[in-house]
Amino acid sequence: PDGLLAIGGDLSIERLLAAYRRGIFPWYSGDQPVLWWSPDPRSVLAPGKLRISRSLRKILKKNPFRVSLDEAFTEVIYECSQPRKYESGTWITDEMQQAYIRLHDAGHAHSVECWQGDRLVGGLYGIAQGKVFFGESMFARVSDASKIAFVYLVRQLQCWGFGLIDCQIQSEHLDHFGAENIPRNVFIHSLEHFTVLPDHKGCWDFEPELIETIVRTGGKMDE
Repeated sequence: PDGLLAIGGDLSIERLLAAYRRGIFPWYSGDQPVLWWSPDPRSVLAPGKLRISRSLRKILKKNPFRVSLDEAFTEVIYECSQPRKYESGTWITDEMQQAYIRLHDAGHAHSVECWQGDRLVGGLYGIAQGKVFFGESMFARVSDASKIAFVYLVRQLQCWGFGLIDCQIQSEHLDHFGAENIPRNVFIHSLEHFTVLPDHKGCWDFEPELIETIVRTGGKMDE
């Protein structure tokens, strides 16, 4: 994609947090040095603009999974690192996994999990800075698991006053949820506003009443 800014450096907590605050993220394969990117345009979602299809609302009301926050970060990032059927490799290298696990242990990176019994069947992870969530990757072993994880996350972020979700690069999957492309300079300006707001740092958990509302309304927040 467009937007390669720098090559090299390390994946220390300090460097990663400084990069994300400036709209820059690492993305590279195992045989490459660390590559730092800031695409233009940038795909973003304002939590209040989330769109949920009628079919997904019906599934949410059936409550097919137990959805959790920060219960299995290491397992989620490992599952996200597994190559898809149409891919020959992964950009979530062992080095990347260890770096984001350190961010999680420090209270900056977070995961959402979908469970069927004791089986992890879907989820996603990303980084929070101020009132911005930077989405990194998601996976699903069962239909709709990653979609449901995303809806739960967006609604919780909305309750906490988050202003922006960074989706990085446009995808049809997230476009269906209401993500849109904005110019990089507009994105950077938004980061300057939202990343200086108070952090929601530490181990996350869903508000119990939020889960009840999502199941009752199919993900709506205005009933």
